[in-house]
Amino acid sequence: MKTCYTTTTRLLLTALLCLGLLACGDADKQTLELKPVPFHSGDECHVCGMIITDFPGPKGEVVEKGSVKKFCSVAEMIGWHLQPENQHLTARLYVHDMGRSEWDKPDDAQLIDATQAYYVVGTQLKGAMGLVLASFADQQAAQQLAERDGGKVLRFPDIDQKVLQMDPAMCVTGDHEAADHQHSGH
Repeated sequence: MKTCYTTTTRLLLTALLCLGLLACGDADKQTLELKPVPFHSGDECHVCGMIITDFPGPKGEVVEKGSVKKFCSVAEMIGWHLQPENQHLTARLYVHDMGRSEWDKPDDAQLIDATQAYYVVGTQLKGAMGLVLASFADQQAAQQLAERDGGKVLRFPDIDQKVLQMDPAMCVTGDHEAADHQHSGH
């Protein structure tokens, strides 16, 4: 009887250990499978509550396990993400690739990893509100827009709250100090 109990206990512990290891693997798999989702006509911006599809330009979304937050502009998504309480390691950020989309109606099949994108700031393109960041998968496409319409190409780590609060005209020069002086009255 004691041998049966010991064998059963060992089998149960082995099974629990295997299930625990499988669960760890599933967590990694789920993180890798956090795919973008399409925008729908009734979707509201997570920050401002505006209807997202009512505005031109690229949109953004943050995808986590069991949750998708959608934003009417790339700048709003990045601004939200930069807040310390929103720095989730398991979240994936997506933006439209405007090199493969029409400005007035971005194609949801062209959502790309926001952390790998190139951004053009300082153009006269219209978006939802505030600073317009045009997002691109391809550096050359971003550079072409910047040269054609004015602006500067930035990478995801270059965009901070200072950039998001700049006057778009200051973004063309890329002179952060000039923008600081403009806002401080110098």
